[in-house]
Amino acid sequence: MGARLMVVDDHRLLAEALASALKLRGHRVLAAAAPAAGAAELVIARAPEVCLWGTATPAEAGAFDPVLRIKRERGQVAVLVLGPVPSPRGIAAAFAAGASGYVRHDERIEGVERAIMKARVGEAAVAPQLLQGAFGELLNPAAQPDDEGQRLLEMLTPREVEVLVRVADGEDTRLIAAGMGIAPSTARTHVQRVLMKLGVGSRLEAAALAARTGLLDRVGPLPRRADREGEG
Repeated sequence: MGARLMVVDDHRLLAEALASALKLRGHRVLAAAAPAAGAAELVIARAPEVCLWGTATPAEAGAFDPVLRIKRERGQVAVLVLGPVPSPRGIAAAFAAGASGYVRHDERIEGVERAIMKARVGEAAVAPQLLQGAFGELLNPAAQPDDEGQRLLEMLTPREVEVLVRVADGEDTRLIAAGMGIAPSTARTHVQRVLMKLGVGSRLEAAALAARTGLLDRVGPLPRRADREGEG
């Protein structure tokens, strides 16, 4: 018996062509869509057995955020990623997001169908050589550049970055306030926002996270009081 499927791809024509081919092979394709806004919601609402999720950029940050959401809200949906020849980082990211498998875009329809049937019964659907690369990436993450520091840095405003640097330097609220020319209550509020954005519960944890991710190495020297007062 054919599977209940949904096909989502960066290119709508490819999604529709694959959907048509799978229908001819006896599968029930509930929808074919491009992964614009709303595609994940559509998958969650229709709840297919298997979702074929196409992406042209598997190694890009956030590429599998929709997969994470689908698995969080509809854990029973098996997500099978369709993509180019992936880097180990890309396939590792797919599995980390909860995908059941990874199939190359240039795979024959028979190979895609075999992967669908494996994912449908809870098996990992991925070529052994791709899986080896993924395990190598997960076991040796230091071999790849760590972008977490940059990601965290982009979450903070310039003033919050300065607060974090001062926290990492061991300054208490009074010193932070004096160094930045703000009231202690304002400094305390900035510190709390920094802790919240970083997802930590203490100043010590914030300092440790900043050091571990290399965030502090990406920050230039702190502005002097005279520079700040001259900003207007």
